[in-house]
Amino acid sequence: MNLRFTDHPWFGPAILLIAGALQTLTFSPFHLWWLGPLSVFLIVLVTLHQASEKLFRAGWFIGLGLFGSGASWIYISISEHGNTSVPVAVLLMVLFIAGLALFHGLAFWFWGKLAKESMIRRLLLFPAIWVLGDWLRGWLLTGFPWLYLGTAHTDGPLGGLAPLTGVHGITFWITVTGAAAYAIWWLVLSGHRKSATVTALFTLLPWFLAPAMKQADWTDLSEQPVTFAAMQGNIPQQIKWDPEFLRDQIVAYLGMTEAHWQRDLILWPETAIPIPQDQAGKVLDHIHEELGDESTLITGIPWYGYSDRIDDFTFHNSIMAIGSGEGIYHKQKLVPFGEYVPLQGILRGLIGFFDLPMSSFTPGPKYQSPLVANGINIMPYICYEVAYPDFVAFNARNSGLLLTISNDGWFGDSIGPLQHLQLARMRALETGRYMLRGTNNGVTAIINEKGEITERIPQFQRAVLTGEVFPATGSTPYMQTGSWPVLTLAMILIVFVRERVIPKNPTP
Repeated sequence: MNLRFTDHPWFGPAILLIAGALQTLTFSPFHLWWLGPLSVFLIVLVTLHQASEKLFRAGWFIGLGLFGSGASWIYISISEHGNTSVPVAVLLMVLFIAGLALFHGLAFWFWGKLAKESMIRRLLLFPAIWVLGDWLRGWLLTGFPWLYLGTAHTDGPLGGLAPLTGVHGITFWITVTGAAAYAIWWLVLSGHRKSATVTALFTLLPWFLAPAMKQADWTDLSEQPVTFAAMQGNIPQQIKWDPEFLRDQIVAYLGMTEAHWQRDLILWPETAIPIPQDQAGKVLDHIHEELGDESTLITGIPWYGYSDRIDDFTFHNSIMAIGSGEGIYHKQKLVPFGEYVPLQGILRGLIGFFDLPMSSFTPGPKYQSPLVANGINIMPYICYEVAYPDFVAFNARNSGLLLTISNDGWFGDSIGPLQHLQLARMRALETGRYMLRGTNNGVTAIINEKGEITERIPQFQRAVLTGEVFPATGSTPYMQTGSWPVLTLAMILIVFVRERVIPKNPTP
């Protein structure tokens, strides 16, 4: 069943672009998770019989469709907040999207090299290659672990696999489903109906079992609630780092907290105090005086000081606990060009985007301790860090609550902040822990251990979120193993298929 029409000079690439864009619709705010397997089916339909030398380009088109539709929100931070002209902002956005699409191109090139022209090999290897490509994209050059297909299943039927396999395991089965759909179609047309039935039953089994797994209690929640309040200041990005408005911002957060000083846990968002801790002594002292005897306030704040680790002064994007709690955490996963500038000796000064405020941070050390509030260990993640599944799961092991702060004002009213919220939900589901999310302009939310939002504040409003959260003990299987079982399975599949003698293209 060789569909030569897909080799048309423009028809095949058009389908691949559409298939990539369909994946964006599986994520928040659209939540059309069922388009994931359909997208994979279309990709297999077009690429399965393509010559190996054409697969790099095919993968690149898929990436263009995905990131062009799902990550173009980067334009807002470059143009509106990066002091960059529209033509230059468009050029940088295009380069960003085209660069990310290379990961798909590389994965499909590797697919062609391993499977050659064998249809069966290609079908068997497709899920393994896709997942390994995702993993590489989340690791290489600090990584961009965004828009993984499995993330869509915070509200989908495969979400129950998250505590077992993590997001990569869900992605693996979505790609298995799409590839199997093509195989079933081929088997039916070839007259192998029994084989098609067995393949369908095997493929659908996790789709039926996973919803029940999501209801399982992988961790134990405390019966004693923690009272919680989070402040969403909705500070305009244009004045965030303007010295004339620094006092007004701090006064705004203090005023919002006025009726909540007795809460067990109070949260201010990323860099809510927009001056380094060595200059914020009066503010921190005032907060200490206002807090109740058993209250803890956690806030984002830049940190400047001497580091024994590198024997020099460093500047960090940090979060600290004040009051009955203690601890400070320095962000480890910095955003390229937003929080540090690669090759800054060359790039700084060329255009405004390379000189954004607070773009000279130093990454924090590995293996930092959780924050502590009233004897509860709280593992914090700052902004982009919550996108890294294995990073979050590993650091969550010694914590009862997870917490993430962000300032998504960089991305306006685009879909970026809503995708970011969904990533936090998936991390809560993977670890079986409450995730507390505090942001400058939305979405501030309480996410329970099932990845469900129990309380939230609408975007672009100055408001206070209140509620109760429940610390957890114990670990999910994914917290213990990370993504290694799925990655190992992918490697074993590659070795097994590669070593076996498999017909090139069986004839119906």
